[in-house]
Amino acid sequence: MLPSHRQAMRDVECCRTIALGGHVYSCPECDQVQYQYHSCRNRHCPKCQGRKGEEWLEKQQDNLLGVPYFLLTFTLPDDLRILARSNQHLFYNTLFHTSAAAAKYLALDPKYVGGQIGMVGVLHTWGRDLTFHPHVHYLVPAGGIGGNGEWLPVRNNFLFPVKALSKIFRAKFRDALQEEDCFEDIPSRVWKKDWVVHCQQVGKGVAALKYLAPYIFRVAISNKRIVRFAGGRVTYLYKPHGTKTFKRCTLASEEFIRRFLQHVLPRGFVKVRYYGFLSSAVRPKLLSLRIQLEKLYSHHLDQAQQADEDDPDMSEKHHTCCPSCGCRMLLQGTIPRNGRSPP
Repeated sequence: MLPSHRQAMRDVECCRTIALGGHVYSCPECDQVQYQYHSCRNRHCPKCQGRKGEEWLEKQQDNLLGVPYFLLTFTLPDDLRILARSNQHLFYNTLFHTSAAAAKYLALDPKYVGGQIGMVGVLHTWGRDLTFHPHVHYLVPAGGIGGNGEWLPVRNNFLFPVKALSKIFRAKFRDALQEEDCFEDIPSRVWKKDWVVHCQQVGKGVAALKYLAPYIFRVAISNKRIVRFAGGRVTYLYKPHGTKTFKRCTLASEEFIRRFLQHVLPRGFVKVRYYGFLSSAVRPKLLSLRIQLEKLYSHHLDQAQQADEDDPDMSEKHHTCCPSCGCRMLLQGTIPRNGRSPP
């Protein structure tokens, strides 16, 4: 078992327990006492980092342009997944680099965009039932920047032909792995089959960002989806692809833990990446681009900025309130890490 997997298991086990310490609050009105324990802040913990996901979402919404958006998805073929699970750094980095390069290459064609596009990419490694299913989602504005800095909109609300994009993606992935030791272990049929690439329009991009945000700082499953643990077996809910109704999956505890740990990323691995005119080097020009687009597409302007201005101070939302009377509770003391349980 990898050290990162052991660390994730230890952190999840101790999260919001006495082992990590915490704070003691009391209510000045009804003398109610409440203990709040620290979170582990591991990015794979189902209970942690929710606020960070909200902050990322707010920041990305501020960067949205007043144009339609597309969601591009590049999926790693089944035949490569066993190797990918054993060589995560190599395959995940290659998946990012080659998929982004394929999209940027096709975008330069005047038939589609004819300029530089911008992309926000997020790595997902799971299917809906926690199986290993590595893929990358990209949120892409419907246009790009030409050589003179002018905005070049897509034609007829169409971004890319996915069959052409799939072939370029497959070729670039193959070229990137040719010098690697694992290349000889890859079946030759992989390079002859169709690779799955999906492209769909997603309106102004807000809904797509809300879909991606919860998984930026968490892993594949939340606690509320786990409905039963008995007799050494875990039952959780999932939605099969193409349906809107939940189904139950029951696994032995060891199999559930194995599926969960498949999605623990290597230490320090960056799962959110920015390309094209959304990359960090070019992003300072985003303001001037937004001003240009506001003049061209005033009917697409988002109301998110006004909503932010009307929103009260976020810090006021995170005070501890008494569960009995609703009064704001006062901090009485701290609980050190690994201390005794409270009385």
